[in-house]
Amino acid sequence: MKRICILILIPLWLSATGQTLTAYRGEVKDGYNFWVCTPKGYDSVGDSQRVVLFLHGASLCGHNLEQVRRYGPLHALAMGRQIDALIIAPQNPGGAWKPERVNKVVDWVFEHYRCDTNQFYVIGMSLGGYGTIDYSAVYPHRIAAAVAMCGGGNPKSYCGLNEVPLWILHGTADKAVGISQSQKVIRAMAQCGDTSRLRFTKLAGVSHSGLARAFYLPEVYDWLFMHRLDTPERPVNREYDLTPARLGDAYRNLNRKANHLTIINTKAMSTDNTVAESATSAPDDYAVTSQESDGPQYYTIKKGDTLYAIARQHRTTVQALCRLNGMTEKTVLRVGKRIRVQ
Repeated sequence: MKRICILILIPLWLSATGQTLTAYRGEVKDGYNFWVCTPKGYDSVGDSQRVVLFLHGASLCGHNLEQVRRYGPLHALAMGRQIDALIIAPQNPGGAWKPERVNKVVDWVFEHYRCDTNQFYVIGMSLGGYGTIDYSAVYPHRIAAAVAMCGGGNPKSYCGLNEVPLWILHGTADKAVGISQSQKVIRAMAQCGDTSRLRFTKLAGVSHSGLARAFYLPEVYDWLFMHRLDTPERPVNREYDLTPARLGDAYRNLNRKANHLTIINTKAMSTDNTVAESATSAPDDYAVTSQESDGPQYYTIKKGDTLYAIARQHRTTVQALCRLNGMTEKTVLRVGKRIRVQ
């Protein structure tokens, strides 16, 4: 109990003057390490907050939580975007997102922070797009709305998705995860019946990494926040739209000085105590750069390589590698063979 007080009370006390970003490592058994960012004015005895869960792509997988701040909602905040919500940002160490593990993190945050369970939203890109679909399919009763970007899905059943206001975004020029992966999800949802809560936007000429600009646009969050879990019939909002031209404006009118982030790095100790370190600096000014080139790229297989390791190294997915090379996930990798990675 003493450990919990240290982890929770320090960030809440500091957050009254601005946003607080707190790192939790090893806190949730069978869960993930994760960040929690509380909005300006958050108070432990105040009103409950809407919650945004961010699931990142394969390039941010690992065991360094700082990676999760390279793009997405946390980086958008550092760049000056206003997001009036508590943000949960777990880090996947590798492989597919596991809905049950994600849910353990969500349960922990809901228990330790003041959260409005009727305003819980999920957004993810690439591997996180797959994670968004999979999590939403398993836990549709928790989610007010979800945005899945340039991903796909692998749930046991897609039928739960039809209960959730869901916006799927995919660029037609995506060479890493083809638009067919999103279309596969849509076909599976149609087989389950009513898809009236689904929106699907194809963005002409937008690449895989280009879609990351959506995290920096206010209308993406505004669309999410238009939905509530307790709204009768849970209709999807269709007032907001997204275009390639609008994506191009994503970084305009952002002011890094507009948001003040207090960063709390918690470190689990062997004595079951916790050391809290605070800082007032924002993340490094990472640029969201293109992961694609003008032509095909190839990789020569080395001893010990796996499809997952190759996909992660080249910021793509196993499914994309299989599609580019006409193989399956069970194909034996032969040392010295060249495979296409882009």
